[in-house]
Amino acid sequence: MQVAVPTQPEHDFMPTAAELAPQLKGATLLALCSPLNPTGTVFTKEVLEEICDLVLAENQRRGPDEKPLYILYDQIYWLLTFGQTQHFDPVSLRPALRDYVVYIDGISKCFAATGVRVGYSFGPKLIIEKMKSLLGHIGAWAPKAEQVATAAFLPETAAVDSYLAELKGGLQASLEAGYHGLKALRAQGYPVDAIAPAGAIYLTAKVDALGRTTATGEVLATTKEITSYLLTEAQLAVVPFSAFGADASEPWFRLSVGAESQDSIQAALPRLQAALDKLK
Repeated sequence: MQVAVPTQPEHDFMPTAAELAPQLKGATLLALCSPLNPTGTVFTKEVLEEICDLVLAENQRRGPDEKPLYILYDQIYWLLTFGQTQHFDPVSLRPALRDYVVYIDGISKCFAATGVRVGYSFGPKLIIEKMKSLLGHIGAWAPKAEQVATAAFLPETAAVDSYLAELKGGLQASLEAGYHGLKALRAQGYPVDAIAPAGAIYLTAKVDALGRTTATGEVLATTKEITSYLLTEAQLAVVPFSAFGADASEPWFRLSVGAESQDSIQAALPRLQAALDKLK
């Protein structure tokens, strides 16, 4: 059984130890992601340490006949952090978790290799062997040539650093343009907001147009309707957090800048403003 743990904007939509603690008894896997899709936010060192300590305590509490609690740590965006933001991972913070953390990584995000899709995992031998056995029966994986090329490229640190420096510069400029633009609109009284981008390619944006009426008399009752309205009136594509499990009455959205320049982001802001001006 899967259990979704609601997160809050005051914590940048990252789960806290207090939110996770009631769910750990009897759980077998805690799935975490940082930097997080869809929010573009990351775990702080302190918060992740608190969560790690919870897992260690839970495993210490369990008897020898009880399955341990594992962490699935998705860090596929970990090379894409901005400013003073640092990426942290469980085993680096708590080495005692070495036998309980399964890492998920790949090149499709940080190296924009969406067509290649070479992914990899590492962790406790027991779990990795079971994953290999399962994958062997699926019959679909990245072609060997792509795997070999990835393995040859990643140790080339100078080439990797050079590529990431250029990529991150463009992404950060686009994210900050969106963030500061939304904050400027908020200062003018518009029902929008944003959370400072820290990683990945996403900006968390709030467009609180719920209950507002369009020029054609349509009431925007859900985030899906707001999404449709923004696409039609502002030519702005956003993804509501409801697509990721949040309630449709929570007016938070994901803005992706993966294929957008700083100029295109800045050009979209007046269109958003005009679309909001049409609402009653």
